[in-house]
Amino acid sequence: MMLENGVYNCTMQGTTILSWNVNGIRAAGRKGFLEWLHSESPDILCVQETKAHPEQLDDNLLQPRGYHAYWNYPEARGYSGVATFTKEEPLSIKNGFGIEEFDVEARTIITKFPEFILFNVYFPNGKKDEARLKYKLKFYDEFLDYTDSLKAQGKKCIICGDYNTAHKEIDIARPKENENKSGFLPVERGWMDKLVAHGYVDTFRHFNKEPHQYTWWDLKTGARERNVGWRIDYFFVTENLLPSVTGAFIMPEVMGSDHCPIGIVLRKP
Repeated sequence: MMLENGVYNCTMQGTTILSWNVNGIRAAGRKGFLEWLHSESPDILCVQETKAHPEQLDDNLLQPRGYHAYWNYPEARGYSGVATFTKEEPLSIKNGFGIEEFDVEARTIITKFPEFILFNVYFPNGKKDEARLKYKLKFYDEFLDYTDSLKAQGKKCIICGDYNTAHKEIDIARPKENENKSGFLPVERGWMDKLVAHGYVDTFRHFNKEPHQYTWWDLKTGARERNVGWRIDYFFVTENLLPSVTGAFIMPEVMGSDHCPIGIVLRKP
């Protein structure tokens, strides 16, 4: 179904996990989200920025056919939220990682499977003001402390979602113009460096070193048509899981959001 070195390869077999910031699950639903889901048929799909509560969703979105569905709804309406759809029932499900100021915004679902622990995360955006940037950086640090505690036990972890930061200059179309903007600040990129230093691997860059590979484009400026984008959506895995990753990819042709889906393929145990 998927690809090798960023190129589709229909002969690849394995467990496919996709992640997509849908920028509103109801809007995505009107743009063919369910048709796309059933066509791609991933083993697991993690979505971020769902912006919905259960009473606002029809049954087909709330519980897509063929999937177990797990939602984390934010306290505020029309804001944040994540959901994980999986064909295999997880061993356990946890919303948030135990810190109230972050958990109220419904940014994390943790699902445990026999082979790995999957984190579906919508990391905060720091563009609004200095307070939100501080919130974002604190979230980063507290989250890494949490995953590090699991990694120290030898757990195999996958952290996917919208990180809201472009890591390297290759990950953003116009690095110089954005070096003083949240999403590409040295302090944010420094945390991404820290993530790597702590033993987490950017799966896409493990397979693909090419430039002009982005996952988010500003809708207001028509940036997608010109591919003036940012790569801010990632699958990071702990080093002990990397041998099982056979492919990592971006799906820029998929419309319906200002982000596009990304994914990995794992070798079946």
